[in-house]
Amino acid sequence: MATAFQAYMDHGLLTGTVTTSGPLGDLLELVDSLVIDEPVIRSLAGGPHVPVERSVIPVDELFLIVAPAEVPTPMMATWHPLVLRCGPYRVAAALPTHPGFDPERSAIRPGGTFVLLGQAAVSSVASGTQDDVEHALVWVNRYVVETYEAEFDLEAFFPGARGSRPAASSRRPQ
Repeated sequence: MATAFQAYMDHGLLTGTVTTSGPLGDLLELVDSLVIDEPVIRSLAGGPHVPVERSVIPVDELFLIVAPAEVPTPMMATWHPLVLRCGPYRVAAALPTHPGFDPERSAIRPGGTFVLLGQAAVSSVASGTQDDVEHALVWVNRYVVETYEAEFDLEAFFPGARGSRPAASSRRPQ
């Protein structure tokens, strides 16, 4: 099954298609690289788009992956607003957790490389403008997150990232 593919990388936005025999989210945790058919890279620096016939991309090079429309929104989730800095991107989004989730007492930790986020607004840090691109769901590579701003400690979700609490005026409404 060919699935439309869109991912943010260090140097730009990659679009194309990927052939999967199951859900893309599952595939991301099982393989070291993805074969992208008809890939096009839109550079952050501008310039022409670079189309190539086929490309093999290591999943470690993917910062954010836009979830296809068929990926279900987590049901019965409590959504926690957060802001991430992932390389050249700023991501304002919401992290779904089970109702009653207490980060101070929880033994639940992400087991894979990618963490699902909802209501994601992605912008380029370098542009300095509010040119947010909205996505219903994205997977973020938890190992490329440099900083996070959230109401509770997310060190287990984003190892190596520096965390802070949001200022009252910067909280994203739900």
